[in-house]
Amino acid sequence: MARAPKSQWEFGNGELFSPAETRAVLSVGELTTRVKRLVEKEFPSIFVRGEVSNLRQQASGHAYFVLKDAAAQLPCVLFRGQGGPDRAALRDGAQLILGGEITVYEPRGAYQLRVTHVEAEGLGALQAAYERLKQKLAAEGLFAPERKRPIPAYPKRIGLVTSPSAAALADVLHVLTRRFAGLEIVFAPTRVQGAGAAAEIVTALERLNRWSATHEPLDLILVTRGGGSLEDLWCFNEEIVARAVAASALPVVSAVGHEIDFTIIDFVADLRAATPSAAAELLTAHHVASREFIARATTRLWQQLRRRQDQAQDDLADWVARLARAHPRRRLESQSQRLDELQQQLVRAVRRNHRHRHTSVDALQRALGSRNPRTLMAERRRTLLELVRRMPGAARRRWEQRRTDWRAAETRLRLLNPANVLERGYSLTTDANTGALIRNAAEVKAGQRLRTRLARGEVGSVATQITD
Repeated sequence: MARAPKSQWEFGNGELFSPAETRAVLSVGELTTRVKRLVEKEFPSIFVRGEVSNLRQQASGHAYFVLKDAAAQLPCVLFRGQGGPDRAALRDGAQLILGGEITVYEPRGAYQLRVTHVEAEGLGALQAAYERLKQKLAAEGLFAPERKRPIPAYPKRIGLVTSPSAAALADVLHVLTRRFAGLEIVFAPTRVQGAGAAAEIVTALERLNRWSATHEPLDLILVTRGGGSLEDLWCFNEEIVARAVAASALPVVSAVGHEIDFTIIDFVADLRAATPSAAAELLTAHHVASREFIARATTRLWQQLRRRQDQAQDDLADWVARLARAHPRRRLESQSQRLDELQQQLVRAVRRNHRHRHTSVDALQRALGSRNPRTLMAERRRTLLELVRRMPGAARRRWEQRRTDWRAAETRLRLLNPANVLERGYSLTTDANTGALIRNAAEVKAGQRLRTRLARGEVGSVATQITD
């Protein structure tokens, strides 16, 4: 058998194939279209989990990004208006579950996920659902302060919704028993965690409302449980529970979780307590305050009675003393004592007057003796003799003082004598005609006749050169 030229044959697995018998040549577009049909037929709807990367938000509203894990990457496109309420969760690094269909973008020949649904994974999904419901109910006005009803200050009978095995039940009962044991509790047991718990809570609220309407009226309903994770508390974030709380004819107090935990019913309820124990304390606060007020009032009443009794005893003692002071015998004794005091004052006054007169006579006698002419003459003579004795010394001291003053004046005059200044080499220059003293060269004119006085003699001159 003759072989065809090699250019007319193809080799495959060691065998020769005729081009005319085996080859079907496709264009790139045709191949891409066929692949696209196969892929879209195989994956019409799919959910994929992964991490968002390389997110690009276009002005058109479309978003392009890559969904990846440790093994591979998947290009994704999210068109405007698609993605659902969780579209806002789309960001780099976010762990998402994406729903859509696998398709091929023909211009690039690359397969991609056309996203129609975005869902946050794990806790992120719960948190997103929480925020959506919160915004929805807030928009409807279920959180508005004006729709919240006041909690009775002195509740006598309350409904309690919680689990029989919950630690919150023991905490609430312990606080209520300690603070106000007379409070009646109508217990509606229910699950507070897991699937179906939300429906049981709604049923418990409805039963308590019916009980209050048909049997014994309740003052309020307390819905409570202890702390836990977001998943544990999720039944209190269900819409049916929130609407049941809002529809309750009785005021509802919410005490779910710890102080930092906030559930949807906390916003819908008429009052939110931080913890179950705090709720029990809030419900009995006025009872405890009233009991303490009564205890303090009793103490104050006894104190007031004791003060009134003491005051009455003091008033009685005062009246007895005043009666004793007003007795006639007391007044007579007082007047007698006053008479004795006046008699003593009179005797002392007479004695003082006698001493005063005697002292005055002695003073007059001494004054008269000092005015005797003989005594006065002798005193004046002694004064005159003393002055005569002191006169020579005084005159001598006065003369010495005058001579000292004259010498001092002479010394000052000698120091001020112009001749002494001239003796030290100075001179006095005057105008030869007027005798005016020359103090400044500017006062002299050329050809002016001058006269200069020295320490000894005078010199006449004519000014020829003048220098300032």
